[in-house]
Amino acid sequence: MSVSQQVFLRDAMRRLNLTRDVFAARIGVKRRALDTWLLPEGSQEARNMPEVVSRFVTEIVENEALLQKYAQSAQSGPLRDRISYNGKHQLLSVDQFSRESVEELFRIADQMQPIARRQKVSRVLEGAVLGNLFFEASTRTRVSFGAAFCRLGGSVCDTTGFTFSSMAKGESIYDTSRVMSGYVDALVIRHPEQGSVAEFAEATNIPVINGGDGAGEHPSQALLDLYTILTEFSRLGKLLDGAHIAMVGDLKYGRTVHSLIKLLALYRDLKFTLVAPKGLEMPDYILEQAGKRGHVIEQTSSLAEGLAGADVVYATRVQKERFADEQLEGYTADFQVNKAIVDRYGRSDAIIMHPLPRDSREGAHDLSVDLNHDPRLAIFRQADNGIPVRMAIFAVLLGVEGLVQHSLRDVTWNPPSHIGPDDSVFHGID
Repeated sequence: MSVSQQVFLRDAMRRLNLTRDVFAARIGVKRRALDTWLLPEGSQEARNMPEVVSRFVTEIVENEALLQKYAQSAQSGPLRDRISYNGKHQLLSVDQFSRESVEELFRIADQMQPIARRQKVSRVLEGAVLGNLFFEASTRTRVSFGAAFCRLGGSVCDTTGFTFSSMAKGESIYDTSRVMSGYVDALVIRHPEQGSVAEFAEATNIPVINGGDGAGEHPSQALLDLYTILTEFSRLGKLLDGAHIAMVGDLKYGRTVHSLIKLLALYRDLKFTLVAPKGLEMPDYILEQAGKRGHVIEQTSSLAEGLAGADVVYATRVQKERFADEQLEGYTADFQVNKAIVDRYGRSDAIIMHPLPRDSREGAHDLSVDLNHDPRLAIFRQADNGIPVRMAIFAVLLGVEGLVQHSLRDVTWNPPSHIGPDDSVFHGID
């Protein structure tokens, strides 16, 4: 090394625009060790940096691609600041995330898994109150958010539907949001009108999470979907970069796929096959955003074509409650993802997903129940992942993610080893 160790490390931190804490974390060493390497050479406490660390840091600063990967630039500081919305700690859209920040959130979700699996408990949100304002019917999202908040020690106040809300009396979104913010410490809001959750967020400084705004976005669902894909791929020894993703069904009104395709587009060299009935194709503005990153996007009305070679098959139900002039009453049999068509056209290691609920009634032609015992079906693991991911969202937005690990203690009851009697054993659960 032609320059002193101290100068070398300071130059590296400056070029990467990293603080000591973040730099130490990025190169995988303790802050205490880094401090001793940064001391003047004549200091009694100074220590020589290991050769392997020197080579690692040298490789980073001399390689432009690695320099960009490890550089913090505009992403310095806590995660909640880096994903903030208009300077507020709120989650309204997946557009708030970069690939690096979403993967950081998932590392926090991994830390939440022992709590989600009923092995550990934490009280880091003890005393905090969540307001679940659902102006549209919901079971999974509402209960999942409530359970996630409770598992971190908080409590939940629920309200569902317009009929029993003050907004039915003519109260404005602004007034409702501002008043509720005086009662609770965070809000999860679902509303049938696209853009309405952003109006709630404008009226308050407390964390607001978009639980679904009409045909707009559903960011937490997309995050848990992406987390599921990465977890399943890890189990199968596959990488998301270069994968083939098939999305099937109502892609016009399906807000889950709107958010998910934007998150997936953060990765590299993906192929999207979009299978939709006529009139229910993916909106152009979503396609344009994903297309800017150079991914291959194909649209078809043939399920057989869509399933061929797909690593992930993401099915959605028809959102009939959002129809305007469309006459379609539901899927035809041509759009049902069932065992016969998956066996014939799908990969043996494909992952089959659905945001739920699925319509299991005869003639509905939604994701078929005959796949329930197929190991490729990931819908229940997908739903289970909503708890750790939403716990991570709450922890980040409320600034307690760094306290969780030290707060864990064993549960006092006896949880089952597997939640469902038909659950297949897979990585991380058995």
